[in-house]
Amino acid sequence: MKQKTCKFRTLAVALAVLSSVAAMGQSNEPDWMKDFTSRITFNGYAQGGWSYQDPNGTKTNSYNLKRTLLWAKARITDRWSFMFMHDFSSVVQEYYTDFRISNDKALSVRLGQFKHSYSMENPLSPTMLELIDVYSQAVLYLAGEGPDPLNGVNYGRDMGLMAYGDILNNKVHYELALMSGQGINRKDQNNQKDFIAKLEVKPVDGLRLVGSGYLGTGCAVGKAAWNPAINVGDNYKRNRYSAGIEYKTQAYSPAKYKEARPASIRAEWLGGQDGDVGSRGGYVTTCIPVVDALDIVASGETYDRNTTVDGWDQTNLTLGVQYWFFKKCRLQLQYTRCLCGENISSKDYNWLQAQVQVAF
Repeated sequence: MKQKTCKFRTLAVALAVLSSVAAMGQSNEPDWMKDFTSRITFNGYAQGGWSYQDPNGTKTNSYNLKRTLLWAKARITDRWSFMFMHDFSSVVQEYYTDFRISNDKALSVRLGQFKHSYSMENPLSPTMLELIDVYSQAVLYLAGEGPDPLNGVNYGRDMGLMAYGDILNNKVHYELALMSGQGINRKDQNNQKDFIAKLEVKPVDGLRLVGSGYLGTGCAVGKAAWNPAINVGDNYKRNRYSAGIEYKTQAYSPAKYKEARPASIRAEWLGGQDGDVGSRGGYVTTCIPVVDALDIVASGETYDRNTTVDGWDQTNLTLGVQYWFFKKCRLQLQYTRCLCGENISSKDYNWLQAQVQVAF
């Protein structure tokens, strides 16, 4: 009996020791899941609505879902990160890695597929831009955001390598990039690389002075009616420039989307050369808070696809309102009068748009 009691006591002590060791091991073991989730952030947004147009007297109206984007950003170290973005209404948009070389923000590098630096508007998110149609015509064509038949629709993105940073007490921001020039998710069709440079100067709070330039060689994937000399597969000179200014009364704060919405005005002039054909255009856009979370939006923009041949210009005049009903979430209503040159397929027409944006 004593022998059995001794065995039970020994077993109980052994179990107690093992339990203590296991508990100690659990308390000292790193929480890998917690560490993993703390290094990854997810964001996304969707924009959809309704549009009415009457080009050439033909009235059309339709519902649309323009964008449904989701992206994940992984912080590998304090200097190194990776980002992946997909548009479920379209294609994979971005995948790149950033590495900060300097101890401050003076020098970082980015490698992959991302929004390039040309123009003020192109790098900006559609969630913050004022117009439902997002970008001005000049940016749509010259930055590859929209319907450029020669280079296709690339959503303002390309593959390449970029160095960027903030210097002089963050008063100056620069970006220097060497890009493929062929656009997103597409192999380069020539051996030339495109060079893009941008310089931003912030002399006082809220004011930005921005200049950017683009030097490159395109390989045409289609034909443009206003540039008939360039055929599919041709290599052609593709250069661009832009100069702009923006002023905001204060920095936007998503956490205080009603109380901290700035009044803003942004203007930019852009030009380009595709082969022997030059183009140019510009815009002025303003957003003014009026009451509660309601803003008034107004914009005037113009673009001439061929500066040597009359009739390839279009001017759009827009007036609208937007209401922020939650952080980064808004309702928009805008009317645009489109004034078209004689060579544009549509004559002067009206354009009414409504959109809801949900973002997190």
